[in-house]
Amino acid sequence: MIRFPDKAAFEAALSALPFPDALAAEAAAARQAQLTKPPGSLGRLEEIALFMAGWQGRARPHIGTVRAAIFAGNHGVAVQGVSAFPPAVTEQMVANFHAGGAAINALARACGAELRVVPLDLDRPTGDISIEPAMSEAECLEALNAGAAIVSADIHLLFVGEMGIANSTPAAALCAQAFGGEASDWVGHGTGVDDAGMARKILAVARALALHGSACDGPFETLRRLGGRESAAMAGAILAARMQRIPILLDGFICCAAIAPLAAAVPAITDHCLAAHCSAEVGHVRLLKYLDLRPLLHLDMRLGEGSGAAVAVQIVRSALAAHDEMATFAEAAVAQAL
Repeated sequence: MIRFPDKAAFEAALSALPFPDALAAEAAAARQAQLTKPPGSLGRLEEIALFMAGWQGRARPHIGTVRAAIFAGNHGVAVQGVSAFPPAVTEQMVANFHAGGAAINALARACGAELRVVPLDLDRPTGDISIEPAMSEAECLEALNAGAAIVSADIHLLFVGEMGIANSTPAAALCAQAFGGEASDWVGHGTGVDDAGMARKILAVARALALHGSACDGPFETLRRLGGRESAAMAGAILAARMQRIPILLDGFICCAAIAPLAAAVPAITDHCLAAHCSAEVGHVRLLKYLDLRPLLHLDMRLGEGSGAAVAVQIVRSALAAHDEMATFAEAAVAQAL
């Protein structure tokens, strides 16, 4: 199991990322060229097959185990009135996840994903980022390792999601610190706050950036000071997956924001990631451009919980089915183009 015992270990892992198997991707491309279809006619499905081949290290990749991990945490900045819902809803929704009644439960069943729900000290919110750091170094490491712990070598595809009232505020702060811009460039309506709530969110993010910006000297400190436990856990899971060459489907704005500090420092962190969708949250379009990722879906979703990634699993399954199960021209006795 991957573990980050200290900040230095986390940063060392980030600076020594493994890369995909180029020979496997080349073999997959050679197979693509022999399948009974015009070259490129399956569009991005062909790209996905080659992507998966490289990370799985086989010319004919497959999906056996898909794991979905939902991390839940509470945020001290909620006291600033930045959410339409009270923090108690986080724990109530975790109970709903465990009972099987949330959207992600239905969507995980539909896509054949194994769902794990990881609550992170829900009775102990992070610090209010507008007046203090979100976490101590030990707390941030604990969250990173909670994420890394859900990654195992038997996974063929992983997606992570989150639940945490007020978490779109820290997400906006992470993005602004990582990629610049004003607080208002990254703040959206989240759970549906009104204009007054939006103003409070923008102010909270602006204050957080002014307070912590100069101390955010790398990905760890940015996550620790401006993030949340579920953000750090998602970052830990995504990095641990990379260390084991497990491909990732990224969900929406908050999931992508969790790796924004990592990507700002080491852009290659997204090489093993596919963007599942572009959410309706205002900052997500902007963030995907910085991450250099092109989303598979545009469905105006903004739920979180890994819901968009669960839907996109079906696309990956389709890509691999076509790549593996189609006959070649020789097998089907079909003449190739001259």
